[in-house]
Amino acid sequence: MPLSDPTERPKAVELLRVDPEFAGQRIDNFLMARVKGVPRSHLYRVLRRGEVRVNKGRIKPDYRLQAGDLVRIPPLRQAETAEPGQAPAAVVRGLAEAVLYEDDRLLVVDKPAGLAVHGGSGLSFGLIETLRRERPDSPLELVHRLDRDTSGCLILAKRRSTLRDLHESLRESAMDKRYLALLAGTLPKAETLVDAPLLKNTLRSGERVVRVDAAEGKAARTIFKRLRQFGGLTLVEVRLLTGRTHQIRVHAAHLGAPVAGDDKYGDAEANRRLRALGLKRLFLHAAALTFQADYMPKPLRVEAPLPAALEAVIRALEAESCPTS
Repeated sequence: MPLSDPTERPKAVELLRVDPEFAGQRIDNFLMARVKGVPRSHLYRVLRRGEVRVNKGRIKPDYRLQAGDLVRIPPLRQAETAEPGQAPAAVVRGLAEAVLYEDDRLLVVDKPAGLAVHGGSGLSFGLIETLRRERPDSPLELVHRLDRDTSGCLILAKRRSTLRDLHESLRESAMDKRYLALLAGTLPKAETLVDAPLLKNTLRSGERVVRVDAAEGKAARTIFKRLRQFGGLTLVEVRLLTGRTHQIRVHAAHLGAPVAGDDKYGDAEANRRLRALGLKRLFLHAAALTFQADYMPKPLRVEAPLPAALEAVIRALEAESCPTS
């Protein structure tokens, strides 16, 4: 049975033969697109229990579909409200003004902090649902993700072929991703490479927690480059060499210099002091992306300016370190 409509919801056990168009897509992303309204936590429980099968075998959530795979989808519990909620008008206007680059194959937006990339886990809407609602004729898919509290460059593909191509670039570390972060601590050198495997755990509440684990973790490498020093705080440029969940935040904490404003892995005392200077969010911003899709004649670099709220924190730190007489 060929897969023709990835948004139709299964009401009983379904067996689907994967068309070449969907080759390379992760099974968890495939299921989330197909069975909208199913709580994300429930979907992952079903995957962990082995109720979703590919070619009659159990698979992990990061399994990538191949053309011709036979996928078994069991009946899945729908949320009471299957359709995503409507984003406030201010969010819709903000996203319309946040386009950094667009052509007929992809879209790059400057994601605001506080907006999740997708709904679920108690959120009635996210960036992707809002953009799909505002652009009903454009089949948008997330190329990568940013944490809810991280702002900056986010790529969405308008074509499945472009999505596959950019996913390949990410797997081969061919996409250059640069972040700006304020660290609550100092670095031992002007440039520091952290090579520390990361293991992701999902708590019963659905919250994701990541830790350094040399034995069982997946390879993760991050480069921190010192830009400015403000006493015990350091403004850095961060380059991701891999793309693990919470990678920058966990690697920064591993260095003893967590990202400012980080409530999960951070320094509570430093966060309290910085709140007094106006920092009310995670100081982590996806500042620039450089990549080349297969249809592009040369690499594309897209930049997102540091948000005004974070600029204000830098100015406050400058004033604090150089008080007027």
